[in-house]
Amino acid sequence: MVRVLIIDDSAVTRHILAAEISRDPEIKVVGMAADAYEGRDKIIELSPDVVTLDIEMPGIDGMTFLRKIMQYHPMPVIIVSSLISQNQKLAEEAIKNGATAFVSKPNKEKNLKEISKELTSKIKTASRINYNDLPISKPGNFKGSHNFSNNKTSDKIIAIGASTGGTQAITSMLHQLPVNIPGILIVQHMPENFTANFAERLDSECKVKVREAKNGDLVTPGKVLIAPGNKHMIIRKNYNTNNYYAIIKDGPPIKHHRPSVDVLFKSVALTAGNNAVGILMTGMGNDGAEGLLNMKQNGAITIAQDEKSSVVFGMPKEAIKLDAVNHVMNLNKIPEFLISQFNK
Repeated sequence: MVRVLIIDDSAVTRHILAAEISRDPEIKVVGMAADAYEGRDKIIELSPDVVTLDIEMPGIDGMTFLRKIMQYHPMPVIIVSSLISQNQKLAEEAIKNGATAFVSKPNKEKNLKEISKELTSKIKTASRINYNDLPISKPGNFKGSHNFSNNKTSDKIIAIGASTGGTQAITSMLHQLPVNIPGILIVQHMPENFTANFAERLDSECKVKVREAKNGDLVTPGKVLIAPGNKHMIIRKNYNTNNYYAIIKDGPPIKHHRPSVDVLFKSVALTAGNNAVGILMTGMGNDGAEGLLNMKQNGAITIAQDEKSSVVFGMPKEAIKLDAVNHVMNLNKIPEFLISQFNK
């Protein structure tokens, strides 16, 4: 049974949400709070598994309270607000501050039943998240380039896939990479329009250049390309110039995801072979496991984030079960390992 605390300044919203999500036999609403102060006391008293949190509240606003929750009592928090769908930067700030997911309140486009179904699903997913021993990001560990012993890093490529908890994991890892690390391609399960702000924030914080990928973008050392939300990303190679480049395309969701990690990994396996490194990070489900196996079979080095440092040990676990993984590693060890591989 998933125990939920609802925090919202509207009594009507609190009771409607409680009634709707309580229809699911696996969810129990253990409490409701009208503001952050009452919410804080209820978290301490009730120890809920998941908290739903509004942004617009009197006194301490939801975003400030979210930061305090994640600092003093880390736990799954789902933002339920009409502001999120209207403001991608606000959504990105919520992710940065530790929000697990967000749901928009009912409007003309979405009715209460749709919202309730979406919220119920996200509550169940959030309840499986592990907040123990998660990595701490330390920006800018490498301020300059790194000597890769004359390796031609333009021949190398790093492909990363992640889902739930991935924004924090990706941020932590990119903070620790030097400016001339081989080109990196990332699929993070994220809604349309959110990836551009995610890339922009990372670019401002990291030594590597981070961009939302566009069709034809070259994959070069020190550049990170993040697949746009709602688009697949693959790579191809120009054999005249020997350069990899990204292709952004439509197509059906794969394993319910677009962008799909499997789509990226399978294209990297075919195009880059043993010049690639594949990394499958925290996330729910099994997207990326088959693609990582393809990469391993084509000679790539394959890495799965370990259970201790994963928010959700789903995607890495599925890859391990398929024997698709060369190395199972704590997130904080992956940057050091990558540098050692390209320093040979």
